[in-house]
Amino acid sequence: MPRPDPEAVAEAVFAALAEPTRRSILSALAARGPTTATDLASQLPITRQAITKHLELLAAAGLVLAEPGERRRIRYRVNAAPMAIAQSYLAALARDWDGKLARLQRSLDAPAPPPAAADPDPAQRTR
Repeated sequence: MPRPDPEAVAEAVFAALAEPTRRSILSALAARGPTTATDLASQLPITRQAITKHLELLAAAGLVLAEPGERRRIRYRVNAAPMAIAQSYLAALARDWDGKLARLQRSLDAPAPPPAAADPDPAQRTR
């Protein structure tokens, strides 16, 4: 099985997490464990149909997994693997910026060079 492209995974995760409702759904799943769309709808201020649509998008990004439950009900649970890939992507970006920001900080913290001696007024030099 080929390894997923980290950049593509990160893109899907960031797109899925861009919507506050999807973040709320993930938070609810992380806090309460696997549950159904109906149970989530009773906990969040949106309809079951809306929750189902958001769960489909989260599942497409790999952030939730659908599991068969009792009486043919689908239970959803968080899948952290794509988050770990996105976190690695962010860490690589941070490493790139850390060096640049550290150099900037050193430059800003360095003592200022002494001011150059002021030249006397050229008109006064001729007197």
